[in-house]
Amino acid sequence: MMTRPELPGRTPRGEGVPTALDGLLVVDFTRVVAGPACTQTLADYGAHVIKIENPDGGDDTRAYEHAEIGGESAAYLSLNRNKRGIALDFNNPAALEVARALIAKADVVVENFSGGVMKKFGLDYESVAPLNPRLVYCSISAYGRKGDFALRPGFDPITQAESGFMSLNGFADGPAVRTGPPIVDMATGMSACNAILMALLARDRLGRGQHVEVALFDVAMGMTGFYGMAYLINGENPGRFGNSPSGSPTVGVYEASDGPLYMACANDRLYRRLVTDVLERPDLVTDPEFAHRKARTANKEKLRAIIASVFASDTLENWMAKMKLANIPVGYLRTVEEGFNAPEARERHRLNRIAHPTAGSVPNIESPVNMSLTPTVDPVAAPLLGQHTKDVLSKTLGYDDRRIAALAEAGAFGKADNTG
Repeated sequence: MMTRPELPGRTPRGEGVPTALDGLLVVDFTRVVAGPACTQTLADYGAHVIKIENPDGGDDTRAYEHAEIGGESAAYLSLNRNKRGIALDFNNPAALEVARALIAKADVVVENFSGGVMKKFGLDYESVAPLNPRLVYCSISAYGRKGDFALRPGFDPITQAESGFMSLNGFADGPAVRTGPPIVDMATGMSACNAILMALLARDRLGRGQHVEVALFDVAMGMTGFYGMAYLINGENPGRFGNSPSGSPTVGVYEASDGPLYMACANDRLYRRLVTDVLERPDLVTDPEFAHRKARTANKEKLRAIIASVFASDTLENWMAKMKLANIPVGYLRTVEEGFNAPEARERHRLNRIAHPTAGSVPNIESPVNMSLTPTVDPVAAPLLGQHTKDVLSKTLGYDDRRIAALAEAGAFGKADNTG
């Protein structure tokens, strides 16, 4: 029985190594997935990210139930690394003054509240841009900040469903299926990060910041990719193809005698190599029913059955060895447990553990982006609720202890002691 991988401590990055975003101040009003994913990437590469949370419970993901350690949820820990956390009660005028003071100093603001919330508190772009003309202000929402749908709430699976993206996932004889991980949220976070970085480059040339927007619905529609483009060209509504795009018989899951594999022989050259060098069935090249791509598509069910019967005749490891020798794109079909214990994960140093104030240490999944001159910062676990309130107000805004105490007395940080 496999167990969780033993996580090593993380190797420090080395003294004096620069970061890509050193000196960039980001005020982060985001919660749940898309926004925190965006700001975590900025934080990973050196930006000083100040995460502002409601003192009454904080980020919604703190209560997610996948797993928890040290009183913090897996979801929250996975999305808020390398941030400084403060707690502000926006219903308190003193707290809003602190928020405006931070925005006035910021290079970037990121928010993903429901439509109208930032405007209600006077923290929307139009209200704060005059105070900070170089500010890059990023809004993340389900349906954008303008138009008939601006006030409509929405989440990842809703936009997967409504954009057509979900209709492409699953098997032809079954219902549409959402992706397991929130892929639209994650892709929206990546798109928002890209938008912010482009706006910062533009600021260097133009001398001023701007408002950028990213919407989950727009990202989901874009992620229909060539299926969406094909529909616009031929008018044919694409269906679901399970594990084989367009029903390709040489792409997808096959069962060896003792386990599954996934192969992707997506062109004629790979197909010939598969059937001759691996399956030892040269007749699958010479037979007119399978000699060309169009012929194979027309007879895909027949070809798939033949290939499946051959794979079923031998063990997984024997097939993997033959296919790797023939340089056929193939992989094990792994569970999360198997993937996280796999040699690829170890070789690429994807997993480690980092210090945490209540858990001692927590697992860490490394950023997937590697930069030779400006690598990621040494990771710091996601902050406890309000953990850095006093530190941020003191070091970023220059508030003294008396002023911070007065704000606490006024309730700016909520009823509990959220000053860190």
